[in-house]
Amino acid sequence: MAELTFDRAGYVDLLRKLIGENRNLQNNPPTNVPQEDLASDHILRLLEPYTTEKGGPLVMRRETFVKGRGNVLIEYPCGKKDAPYVSFVGCHMDVVPANPDDWDFNPFELSINGDELRGRGVTDCLGHVALVTELFRQLAISKPQLKVNVAAVMIANEENSSEVGIGVDELVRRGMIAHLKKGYVYWVDAADKQPCLGTAGMVPWQLKARGKLFHSGLPHQAINPMEMAMEAVKYMQDRFYLDFPPHADEEHYRFVTCSTMKPTQWHYPGGGVNQIPAECTVCGDMRLTPFYSAEKAATCLTSYVDPQPSTLNPNPQPSTSTLNPQPSTLNPQH
Repeated sequence: MAELTFDRAGYVDLLRKLIGENRNLQNNPPTNVPQEDLASDHILRLLEPYTTEKGGPLVMRRETFVKGRGNVLIEYPCGKKDAPYVSFVGCHMDVVPANPDDWDFNPFELSINGDELRGRGVTDCLGHVALVTELFRQLAISKPQLKVNVAAVMIANEENSSEVGIGVDELVRRGMIAHLKKGYVYWVDAADKQPCLGTAGMVPWQLKARGKLFHSGLPHQAINPMEMAMEAVKYMQDRFYLDFPPHADEEHYRFVTCSTMKPTQWHYPGGGVNQIPAECTVCGDMRLTPFYSAEKAATCLTSYVDPQPSTLNPNPQPSTSTLNPQPSTLNPQH
């Protein structure tokens, strides 16, 4: 493997093509519904000469569950019976939406400033897609004799959790990548240009508050769900950071942040600015370092709003750790 060379020009050329598609890879439905096949077409075209159908060593296919939104599976088999796998999973072909007015350069095309590559998706995650594709091209050219099978799974729909049955969740449900459990699996997706140690798993959540609709000029006649939701989320955060504080091992493993729970989206049915709505929904994510159980955290998060008495500390105090976002004091009886 040490004899493999990095084709800088080939990598940049592929990345330029991928970034050139990213306007149609933005993922925020229903406004932006990505078409990941636009990206995977470039991958399949580049690696096609090295596939088994063309006499090469690569086994490659695209698995599609929603039209235009396929996942790419690539393998470089070592030819040894019962050999384990080394797999690179998670490179995704969708990107977070970009507003060009907020950028100092065009996010929908690749630009180069010295050694800096710029454009939406360069770091998350089209840069990883191009890098892993280049790895398999070099394997196919050099044909090293390995003791393991090397695999990659490039996925659709990573940047959105509201729609399922499209990406890696469906691959897992159908057992299409179960064989990769026999060996090491590297999840390749980080918001930086190099492999990162210290990212956290994401659990989405939503909280709906129901109040009473009325004109904002007579707020005493209304029950404001937005105010209730703000108070509730703040209380939940106080409880969360008490139950899941920075872990002692995070510094040793160079985690850049502790476990977090925060709101990221806000929805309401619509109406005039002079109207207090009848309901609203706050959505967010909970990100945990691997020192905590996701199942336990989800149970705790539910218990914070459960009307039944909780066995957890009913009077949480804000954490004072420097790694932890500082929640303000909140009366839990509010």
